[in-house]
Amino acid sequence: MTTVPRSPAAGLQGARCRGCSVAVYPADDACPRCGGPAEQALLDGAGTLWTWTVQRYAPKSPPYQAPPGGFEPFAVGYVELDEGVRVAAVLDVDDLDDIRIGMALTVTAGEGVPRARPTKTVKEGP
Repeated sequence: MTTVPRSPAAGLQGARCRGCSVAVYPADDACPRCGGPAEQALLDGAGTLWTWTVQRYAPKSPPYQAPPGGFEPFAVGYVELDEGVRVAAVLDVDDLDDIRIGMALTVTAGEGVPRARPTKTVKEGP
């Protein structure tokens, strides 16, 4: 089965340098650090929020088309993955006031752009 590299079905497709092991997203044929060859790698997606902002105004139209319910503010940020790469993503959170730098997030491929959701933590003990 063939998948489009930035589709949710393909996962978070990045690349890793064969020489220095640096990871990148999106995938690239060459390493940005040493210029060596890189090979495709599926990134785990686990990471922490590095920085973020809230988009409070609708983008200019066209090309933006407002959804049926109208524009609603949303958060975007950079998530630093455990692999060391920072990925720009829309932050899918229930409350914009709950966003904190350093919070645990999981990034997944989305339609057009990656999406990040808070990582669910398992509580131990009573």
